[in-house]
Amino acid sequence: MSTTQSERLRELLEPLVGSQGLDLEEVAVDSVGRKRVLRVVVDSDTGADLDQIADVSRALSAKLDETDAMGAGEYTLEVGTPGAERELTEHRHYVRATDRLVKFQLAESGELVARIITVDDDGIDVEVPGVKGRKPTAKRLAFADVVKARVQVEFNRKNKNDDIEDTEDIEDTTEDNEENAEEA
Repeated sequence: MSTTQSERLRELLEPLVGSQGLDLEEVAVDSVGRKRVLRVVVDSDTGADLDQIADVSRALSAKLDETDAMGAGEYTLEVGTPGAERELTEHRHYVRATDRLVKFQLAESGELVARIITVDDDGIDVEVPGVKGRKPTAKRLAFADVVKARVQVEFNRKNKNDDIEDTEDIEDTTEDNEENAEEA
């Protein structure tokens, strides 16, 4: 049984990434011209900030320097997080995508775009957006029925808390104006 370089690198780097409180999502070695690029994708339930990325990058670089895992040739190490339109392949990915809009490719019924509401061990509860003034509908998807799932980018989604914050801002401004008027 042959082990690929990516599998060997995953075995080497996964414990180190885990010790930093992150999950190792992807390891890929690509050739770019004469150079090689080692791309490492990390994430966590709360996301990864720039300081965590920098820390794990330094730790991985040191580990790779002390081993011959990348061979003798020159390479560039790139450490990052999954993109905005990440593919969901693990249970934890679905959990992390709760409240996000996802495009599902289903085994039997084609494509479905819906918002993930909850995730459990057996499947996903989603809300299918209403069309042309209709109310959204709830639907249950079993993991076995999902062939592929990818998070969708939403540019104009209004958060549930926006209305509350806007109302508070208006009330604060009104109180400030009333106080200023009394002082004048």
